[in-house]
Amino acid sequence: MEEVFMANNELQIAGSQGELRIRPYEHHAKYYETDQMGIIHHSNYVKWMEEARLDLMDQIGLNYRQMEDMEIISPVLSISVEYHSMVHFDDTVVIYTKLLKYNGIKMELEYVMKDKETGELRTTAKSSHCFLNKSGKPISLKRMYPELDTKFFEFKEA
Repeated sequence: MEEVFMANNELQIAGSQGELRIRPYEHHAKYYETDQMGIIHHSNYVKWMEEARLDLMDQIGLNYRQMEDMEIISPVLSISVEYHSMVHFDDTVVIYTKLLKYNGIKMELEYVMKDKETGELRTTAKSSHCFLNKSGKPISLKRMYPELDTKFFEFKEA
């Protein structure tokens, strides 16, 4: 079983080949993302989760564009978000993304968003996704794309 720890704002998985280091994703809040009250509108957090998920996939060697070129898509099945404190215009949010579950057909991710300057917890969230072919039929990466399946299992945290 691999040991997971944080150092210098990077996730490190001990024992993996070449020690995989995942940088958390950062998002600088834009003015157009605010609502009439001057805080970031709640709908933007889901967009940030998507940005962080694609960034994570790039970092572990599963570029989403390449997956689409292989005619694999990964739609959202569910999303849950808990807002702990407000993000304002010009804040930078650090998003720590973690693969919670993966079985070759579905995956679940967790997102922890913190203020870069203060470290204050802003939001926690989860999203679940499945894998489909271009026709919209469920597929098993384990059976159809073992090289992709291996990358997920190499990264999946205990």
